[in-house]
Amino acid sequence: MKFHEFGNINNPVIILLPGTCCHWKNNYDHVIDLLAESFYVVCVSYDGFDETEQTEFHDMITETEKIEDYIKDKFNGKVHAVYGCSLGGSFVGLLIQRKQIHINHGILGSSDLDQEDKWKAKIQAKIFVPIVYHIIHKGKINRLTAWYMKKRADEQYVKEFKHIMLGVGGQKLDFVTKRSMENQFYSDLITKMEDGIDVAGTSVHCLYASKMGEMYLKRYNQYFKNPHIVKHDLKHEELLACRPNQWVEVIKKCIGVE
Repeated sequence: MKFHEFGNINNPVIILLPGTCCHWKNNYDHVIDLLAESFYVVCVSYDGFDETEQTEFHDMITETEKIEDYIKDKFNGKVHAVYGCSLGGSFVGLLIQRKQIHINHGILGSSDLDQEDKWKAKIQAKIFVPIVYHIIHKGKINRLTAWYMKKRADEQYVKEFKHIMLGVGGQKLDFVTKRSMENQFYSDLITKMEDGIDVAGTSVHCLYASKMGEMYLKRYNQYFKNPHIVKHDLKHEELLACRPNQWVEVIKKCIGVE
């Protein structure tokens, strides 16, 4: 696991956690400079997803422990904010509920927070992983997936979604193994979060993309006690992907930093 740091270390710390099978730079490169004006920005690069390492993603708890150790060593166990894109929101929940470090503000970006039993999780992983493995190893989205995406979203959203997955020009993430992808997807589904997570001094903000459906709002209210719901009539992580300046302003407003 690598931690890529930007900005003035005297500023409030915000840690950015990538989404499923995402490279840290592709996921956040369009907002790092904007955030670094006000924050000390740390982008986490999970095991198995950084080209400078020869590692594999093992499971959600192992990765969570490594993030906790980093926060303890670098910031004396306390940071101002942690933002999780999609799957990254599961890490936010785990970091808060385990109480090994302290986070003033946990922010979930359109996170699914879906959980399954082991058999269903294995079946879903067997369906999902080969599709995404092909995309990130080829550096392009196949015709069927592109057709499906265009049916459900406008051109800008599809373009920015491709950027988050593949970067500018279509970056081949051929260093990512299928095992890393399977372990990440599967362990996210089976690693349980508690209901009604509530830690003194920690505020939870859920960026709710209402076009995903009301079941996600129900999950936010299930897993967290009195979360701050920030609703936008948008698709999954559309605010981060397509409206970076607005996204940064929302983050600042949530966590009280100008």
